[in-house]
Amino acid sequence: MTSTEPTPGDTPASAELQRIYQRVDLRTDRPTPARMYDYFLDGKDNFAVDREAADVVIELLGEQTVKLGPQENRAFLRRAVRHMAQQGIDQFIDLGAGLPTQGNVHQVAREINPDAHVVYVDNDPIVFAHGRALLADSPVVQVITADLRRPDDVLDHPVTQKLIDFSRPVGLLMFAVLHFVPDDEQPRELLAHYRSRLAPGSLVGVSHLTMDGFSTEAVAKAAAVYERATSPMVPRSRPEIAHLLDGLDLLEPGLVRSWEWRPAPDDTLRTNATYAAVGQVT
Repeated sequence: MTSTEPTPGDTPASAELQRIYQRVDLRTDRPTPARMYDYFLDGKDNFAVDREAADVVIELLGEQTVKLGPQENRAFLRRAVRHMAQQGIDQFIDLGAGLPTQGNVHQVAREINPDAHVVYVDNDPIVFAHGRALLADSPVVQVITADLRRPDDVLDHPVTQKLIDFSRPVGLLMFAVLHFVPDDEQPRELLAHYRSRLAPGSLVGVSHLTMDGFSTEAVAKAAAVYERATSPMVPRSRPEIAHLLDGLDLLEPGLVRSWEWRPAPDDTLRTNATYAAVGQVT
């Protein structure tokens, strides 16, 4: 990155991040879902192009939904990962991991099992840059650049093969990512392919944006914003999301709004932005 190019949040990046930035294409010409999501979470790892697109979505769908929805999704992530770890799962693959924030998968899992292995997967180069900088000293928590729509590339990646033992149960995490896979790319078959590679007893956590309860016009306009980003957005109804999960044995309470999935007493966020479920591979 040259001195005239922006750093995320228009603030100085660490020397390590700057060195990594110089070796990757950050795609600052158009917004990316990971950086927009970071902005929704009040993060600093985003550019003006991301903030402009995100502000349009906020105007269309409302600040409470757009700003609190990601926080609610992170709360579900923490509950789901904690449950998986309590069931003895000690290896996780986080697809579409996004930029680091508080309560990451490895932090939650390793509160229960300090030896838990985690592979973070994202196709946004800025995620890889931050992951490399933050996890450089961890031999069992790593980040890889890969496209979740190519499951064999993810699962056969040398880092994944080194850290994950596929003969044992795995926690596969697909939080707020399947709505970036359009119907013509067969998200149901994609999830089924991942499931076919996992040992029985594996758990799959999913959260998905929904159109239920929102104006069709507003949702269409918000989706149009993502058409100009690096990935499209396809919110789906509850029956459509349930169809994607065919073949998984859903744990109680099944497919529900994210805040309804085994909430903790201090979980007060309640939006209608997403549905969520955790299912077992049998």
